[in-house]
Amino acid sequence: MDRALSLSKYSIGVGDRFSHQGKAQLRACVMAAERGVEVIPVWNKSNREHTIIASIPASARAAADDAVKALGWSKPYYVDADHINIKTVDKFIDACDFYTLDVADLIGQPSDAASVQAFTKRHPELVGDLRIPGVDRPLRIDHDFVIQVAAKYLAAVQEAGLIYRHVVEKKGKGRFITEVSMDETDSPQTPVELLIVLAAAADEGIEMQTIAPKFTGRFNKGVDYVGDLGKFSEEFCDDIAAIAFAVRQYGLPANLKLSVHSGSDKFSIYGPIHRALKRFDAGVHLKTAGTTWLEEMIGLAEAGGAGLDLAREIYAEAYSHREELCAPYSAVIDIDPAKLPAPASVGQWSSQQFVSALRHDPKCPDYNSSLRQLLHVGFKVAAKMGTRYLDLLSVMETTIAKNVTENLFARHIKPVFIGA
Repeated sequence: MDRALSLSKYSIGVGDRFSHQGKAQLRACVMAAERGVEVIPVWNKSNREHTIIASIPASARAAADDAVKALGWSKPYYVDADHINIKTVDKFIDACDFYTLDVADLIGQPSDAASVQAFTKRHPELVGDLRIPGVDRPLRIDHDFVIQVAAKYLAAVQEAGLIYRHVVEKKGKGRFITEVSMDETDSPQTPVELLIVLAAAADEGIEMQTIAPKFTGRFNKGVDYVGDLGKFSEEFCDDIAAIAFAVRQYGLPANLKLSVHSGSDKFSIYGPIHRALKRFDAGVHLKTAGTTWLEEMIGLAEAGGAGLDLAREIYAEAYSHREELCAPYSAVIDIDPAKLPAPASVGQWSSQQFVSALRHDPKCPDYNSSLRQLLHVGFKVAAKMGTRYLDLLSVMETTIAKNVTENLFARHIKPVFIGA
């Protein structure tokens, strides 16, 4: 067979809700390459997004291929079947070569007692004072704790193994990149828990190249990180060290790295992440997802005329359906209804007022994080507009593309991968 696919050290998930910004997104990766840093794009789109937009995985693949051809990109790139499970994976088989296996719903589900006992027997090395290079204290783990963590996570890891083997059967081993996602759950995984999860993944034979744990703090959609930066930095470094240890101990892929989900606009943690990557000479996968859709909205408003009119209309519709739109994302948004301006007021805004409220610039006195989060989850409104929305994206491509590229390069790629 051909050489197995291997994800580069640095990669970025570039969600593109409406498949119109591929060239603008890729241009940001080209700018990084011109500065001597390779950041590989991964176009990610979930089954839920495809359902809302009424798109199919083949359209995401076509948009990525078109962007690569237009810009003459000769480095690797991937299309991600994002947050799939065993029920939804098959529709992505032909179009995708990156699979984010979402098993967070099974965390805490009862694991088979015999499987838990067998796991603890296989891994006596996990009990005692574990010394991991890069962690400045021994990790004290007793037998009961291993049983407790295995009971919490084993069902989820086994499900990931089931999905992984299913994709192997369909596509062939080495013909896709695997990520395991455990971020959409209530409590963060400690580095010790992550190590136990990695041991279980190795037992399942999952050749994953990224893993997305839940970190300390809140990762709300499209706005900055909320939490203890010192604690996050320590946890992130310990997770990197735990992964490096697990690679050596359990024979996991040598390029296994952390994935930061809901990574869009988490400006506060980009510095700590960059410093950790340099300290450990480690890689990372950063998922930016819905930020591109917001840059489309900013570009429309900035263009004025019909673009501004449509942006105002989308906000008004999102405002009137905010409970319905927010419900699926309740765990990852913090919207203060009192801070949402009335649609009648927004209907009188100038381009500058709309852009100032929506663009993520905390130093701007007009920036409104509640409005931004509402519009982040409000892409369903634009989806219902169909060609009316898509046609304006094409007409106002220049203005929109400038915002998309600048946001992705200057505010994400540069601080994380290059250094501000």
